[in-house]
Amino acid sequence: MKRIHVAAAVIRGADGKILIARRAETQHQGGLWEFPGGKVKDGEDVQHALKRELAEELGIQVTQARPLIKVSHDYVDKHVLLDVWEVSAFTGEPHGAEGQPLVWVTSRELLHYDFPEANRPIVAAASLPSQYLITPGELDTPVLLRGLQKAIAGGIRLVQLRAPNGYDPQYRDLAVDAAGLCAGKAQLMLKGPLEWLGDFPSAGWHLTSAQLRKYASKGRPFPKERWLAASCHDAEEVALARQMDVDFITLSPVQPTQTHPDAQPLGWDRAGELIVGFNRPVFLLGGVGPSDASRAHELGAQGVAGIRAFWPD
Repeated sequence: MKRIHVAAAVIRGADGKILIARRAETQHQGGLWEFPGGKVKDGEDVQHALKRELAEELGIQVTQARPLIKVSHDYVDKHVLLDVWEVSAFTGEPHGAEGQPLVWVTSRELLHYDFPEANRPIVAAASLPSQYLITPGELDTPVLLRGLQKAIAGGIRLVQLRAPNGYDPQYRDLAVDAAGLCAGKAQLMLKGPLEWLGDFPSAGWHLTSAQLRKYASKGRPFPKERWLAASCHDAEEVALARQMDVDFITLSPVQPTQTHPDAQPLGWDRAGELIVGFNRPVFLLGGVGPSDASRAHELGAQGVAGIRAFWPD
């Protein structure tokens, strides 16, 4: 089978919008939208290929970029590795140098465009931030809500409302308040029995590893327009998450933690091995913080998740 290595870019403008291009009707997957980029030549460095392709296709010069996600996809006649980078700074005015239509869209608007199937994980990665806040479980409700409000005001855009005591009915009441605070500002991820799904239509759902093992064989419990995540700790759970078609996972613990002092940490190398081939965004969790984001990106992770490291003082 033919193997093709492609360097692609999620290009962000100063306003946060993302640039996408429409493929010519004569191309493979013609008429669909894509993230700009092109083939990596034999022996060529990926960053060099990315800069070259964007200069040729869009007339821009990349000045700042970082790894975002790698996606492997098998078509009938070829295997494609999409090596995707997030471009956050460039010079020049993007234009369709090859006649291709371009459009700037918000991350929410990406869902309204038709992309090749291989691009779906890229859409997810482009829509997610690099930090995932998990709320502390030991705070009184008023203190927790004030902290959550402060975290969102400080720039947090993805929040998991932790449920350390299982399926406590009081969690439902707290979830209502959290949904109100997050509305229009941050994506809220809830936990709990799947029977609650219909009560919180704006929230995504973060499955425990126990739920993942129980429900993976049944497939995704709701449409792709709603975020689905899962907690994973080993290769078996990562495989189950792929089987269930989740949008992203947390992978933990990377390092020793105060929360789970007896858990055997994966370490950075093993975490990187588990990310390879998963084809979906991964947040590294456990003993990591904002200062570890660059290392996480180098391993292919979306970013880092945590409780204490992200919770406002």
